[in-house]
Amino acid sequence: MEIPSVYLERAVGQFSQLPGIGRKTAMRLVLHLLRRERSDIEAFAESLNELAHNVRYCKVCHNISDEDTCAICSTPSRDHATICVVESVQDVMAIESTQQYSGTYHVLGGIISPMDGIGPQDLEIQSLVERVQAGGIREVILALSPTMEGDTTSFYIYRKLEGVGVTITTLARGVAQNDQLQYTDELTLGRSIVDRRPFSV
Repeated sequence: MEIPSVYLERAVGQFSQLPGIGRKTAMRLVLHLLRRERSDIEAFAESLNELAHNVRYCKVCHNISDEDTCAICSTPSRDHATICVVESVQDVMAIESTQQYSGTYHVLGGIISPMDGIGPQDLEIQSLVERVQAGGIREVILALSPTMEGDTTSFYIYRKLEGVGVTITTLARGVAQNDQLQYTDELTLGRSIVDRRPFSV
């Protein structure tokens, strides 16, 4: 399809880089924007600009934040002796939506996946180990998706934390095998957190 505008082509190219967005969908989205008021388009562009310049990652847990330390880590009423280890920011949001957990988090930024070229050094595992070794942590919950890669990552972290003197638990298997945590319904996920059990190899 020949696009009659270089600016339209550029916008379609940017939209089509988003996951799950092909060129046809990108074209439909861009043309929809063009039908909006100029002020709406400018507000949309400004929100993306603010996203790029102002959103950062928490220096403690690596969750998305507007400040150096996220709202969860900086809230005194949270249980700071418990860390829930998750793969992504979406998992934090999923667990928070259950309202069954009051501790803190540690976002790895992925899971170990040799097929995708992702090793332990590519994730926030060392910072987790250092955080636990600093003291004051009673329990580490391994809340990773029950996939082969998730189980491999959990096992690796378990080995790294062995002998540190913390309780290591994992979610109850209410979450179906091979399911991604962020897509699990709130009730099932909430029960899996409440009914967590000791991690075993």
